[in-house]
Amino acid sequence: MSATNDLQILYKKQYNININDMENSIYYYFDYDERSKSVNMDFQHFHHFFEINILLSNHATFFIEGLPYSIQPNDFVLLAPSLLHKSEYPAPHNSSNKRLVINFLYPEDFFGQKEAYDELLKPFYTPVPIYRFPAEHQRVLNSILNRIFTLSQKESSSAVMQLAIHSLFTEFLYLFRQFSDQNTYVQEVRNNDASSKIFAITNYIHNHYSEELTLNNLAKTFYISPYHLSHQFKKVTGFTLTQYIQITRIRNIQYLLIHTNRKIADLAEDCGFTSFSQFNRIFRKLCGYSPSECRKNAKISLLPPNVAETKEKEPGQSAD
Repeated sequence: MSATNDLQILYKKQYNININDMENSIYYYFDYDERSKSVNMDFQHFHHFFEINILLSNHATFFIEGLPYSIQPNDFVLLAPSLLHKSEYPAPHNSSNKRLVINFLYPEDFFGQKEAYDELLKPFYTPVPIYRFPAEHQRVLNSILNRIFTLSQKESSSAVMQLAIHSLFTEFLYLFRQFSDQNTYVQEVRNNDASSKIFAITNYIHNHYSEELTLNNLAKTFYISPYHLSHQFKKVTGFTLTQYIQITRIRNIQYLLIHTNRKIADLAEDCGFTSFSQFNRIFRKLCGYSPSECRKNAKISLLPPNVAETKEKEPGQSAD
């Protein structure tokens, strides 16, 4: 275990705390691990649970709904269910990025205290759910996480540990909400104007994926030539414009398939697909399974899309 001071989070590589009480619908997973490769996932993904991602060393970039955010050690990235995101860890040579990822999920009625939990979870739903606190607040929050870490190693009774960790983490959420108005995180402005425009377009796609999106109308909206947009988009994101739009739509449909009972055809139409047969074909190509299989088995929705098999369309064609 690494040496720490009162501002650092206790850490042990490949250590985890796993509480999965299916009867009471309580789920906690504390994952202490490292990332050394540049990109964690090729495309943005979502979870069915809440996630707190805390970088413990070096620096990283988080993409949330298509926009990049620079992260430094001790920053808290809060991710609500269904929020599309990915992370990049450009660690120095022969180095890695230590991180603590906390996943948690509560029952739908929030233990009969939904209004109270809605208040506790408000920090997850801000426009930029990234938090950087002054040292005195950071120290308080880290101390609770360290108590959870220490308790998990000492407590032999799983039932007692579950209750104690739930109580401590509820205290953590309460104090986090209390401190949230002291957030000092400011998104860094990127000097590359071309990249900034492309990221503005990716964010636009995430917020307008249900609408008709084509190369030509996006180029017109953002005052850029279709050729330049097509070239720069692939260069900056690693995806063609068509791929990016299709995967964004499919990812959102995956979440809706699992969390609603609405007809598949209605979901496809609402998410921007004008042809149901085309939707089925693209869904199977990207996911490797059918929409109905996704609805029956929520776990397979977390599999990465097979973007290599997507087919780029000619400039100006509808990207659905």
